[in-house]
Amino acid sequence: MADRLSPTSYVVLGTIALRGPSTSYDLKRAVGRSIGYFWHFPHAQLYSEPQRLVELGLLEAETEAEGRRRRTFRLTDAGLAELRAWLAEPTPEHFQMRDIAELKLFFNEVGETRDVVRLAREQVAAHRERIAVYEDMQARYADLDAVAKRMITLRLGLEMEHAALRFWSSLLEEVGPSAVRQVIPDAASGS
Repeated sequence: MADRLSPTSYVVLGTIALRGPSTSYDLKRAVGRSIGYFWHFPHAQLYSEPQRLVELGLLEAETEAEGRRRRTFRLTDAGLAELRAWLAEPTPEHFQMRDIAELKLFFNEVGETRDVVRLAREQVAAHRERIAVYEDMQARYADLDAVAKRMITLRLGLEMEHAALRFWSSLLEEVGPSAVRQVIPDAASGS
């Protein structure tokens, strides 16, 4: 069955396994506060994927009889078994980073040095901001046993953010002075 499931399938199964019965809206909120920091995908999938998992027998759904008629999804034994089997599988895939800033940096020779400087400044600010968010999360949740195992992922996220901050800061120091020379002509040359 694993070949018919996507990473989003496992996000849905795993989130329901961690938080219990959930509506699609509950899934969207939970993912936005957790997985969404490091695994980006269209949240509309959190509205369609649970129904597909019901059809595969991995979730059960119950619809409210009155009111908004929300559907609440629960993990089945088969869903839990599938999630556990996926967690136990080897993960031979190499780390993937889909970062627009890195893509722009790859093509930097087509643009101007000042564009690289601006990009580096933006990235330094963005990574500092994300580090602050992660450190705040770490401080708020560090003593909660219920989320201790998930805090390992937060530690990895902090390490990656610090590495990115070091890189972009270093690049800014490296290219910053040359960009200033491009923008402000040398007075001695009369330019």
